[in-house]
Amino acid sequence: VQLQASGGGLVQAGGSLRLSCEPSGLTFRTFSDYAVGWFRQAPGKEREFVAGISRSTRALSYADSVKGRFIISTDASKSTVNLQMNRLNPEDTAVYYCAATARGPYNGNYERMADYQYWGQGTQVTVSS
Repeated sequence: VQLQASGGGLVQAGGSLRLSCEPSGLTFRTFSDYAVGWFRQAPGKEREFVAGISRSTRALSYADSVKGRFIISTDASKSTVNLQMNRLNPEDTAVYYCAATARGPYNGNYERMADYQYWGQGTQVTVSS
């Protein structure tokens, strides 16, 4: 299963972007349950958790740095997981990756990258000041 992350681009500080994560080859509905996490990696920094959601529990989790600005959601009709990013600032500049796990956890503890079996190729988000 390949994940396609899209929606990145260049935006001014204070602006918004909407990222989407869509599997290719299969759909999220193929899995009896799944969780999707968004991560990001800025130049010279380690990849970090941004947000996560599970299909079954709908438990949400956000990094403190994006709480109140980013919203993760699922779109069952399109089989995508979206990340709405508002009030962007230059510190949000990074390559954003989506990842999926069909083995859990589904309880909101989505931060551990080793839990994810599937990863997307990343989409660049650049926020200018």
